[in-house]
Amino acid sequence: MAEFNRPKSLTELVTENLRDRILTGEFDLGEQLSEARIAKSLSVSRTPVREAINRLEMEGLLVVEPQRGSFVFNLEPEELAKLCDARMCLETAAVTYAIEARPADLHRALEACVTRMTEARDAGNDAEYLAQDTVFHQCFFDFADNRFLNDAYQTIALKMTALRNRLGGHPEHMAKSYREHQDLVKAVKNLDIPAALAILREHIDRKEGSYWSAVTEPEKV
Repeated sequence: MAEFNRPKSLTELVTENLRDRILTGEFDLGEQLSEARIAKSLSVSRTPVREAINRLEMEGLLVVEPQRGSFVFNLEPEELAKLCDARMCLETAAVTYAIEARPADLHRALEACVTRMTEARDAGNDAEYLAQDTVFHQCFFDFADNRFLNDAYQTIALKMTALRNRLGGHPEHMAKSYREHQDLVKAVKNLDIPAALAILREHIDRKEGSYWSAVTEPEKV
């Protein structure tokens, strides 16, 4: 039976627009959003904007405070530490399961991502590099054969994408990230789980060249 192909509603279109602007960094972390200004800029009524804000609040990208308004999510240092810890637990489990379950598929997917990362770096296209970074880490979950683990990761994936995209102006971080992605591909190819885990822990480590300093203490980067 063919799928029913219907046009997207205004709410869906506004939600996609706002989500993309949050993820790409057009809106700052903690920035207050104006329903009226957004509605005017998109030439829609405030109703789909309000509905979009409710959806994005459920996704964790917006925080709605009664009597104050809607704000892009923000993280205090201790919250960022906990997010990194959660990411570490989920990704180390996923890469272990993926190497055990589907190593050849995982290697091909990661290698393809690194190829696209290389092309993006050569072209000076930071946005594409960061998009491939997101795809790279999702591959762990795609090949881990554990949908519950993936479901858990999706609860933080959008926040991680938003944080990752705010590192585009930090070349040292991106150079370190690129090397570590290459090293991870080699470890997966060699079926070396301990090496992959060591690289991944260093990659996610919040104490040096990571989201920790780049996002919470940008003046020190």
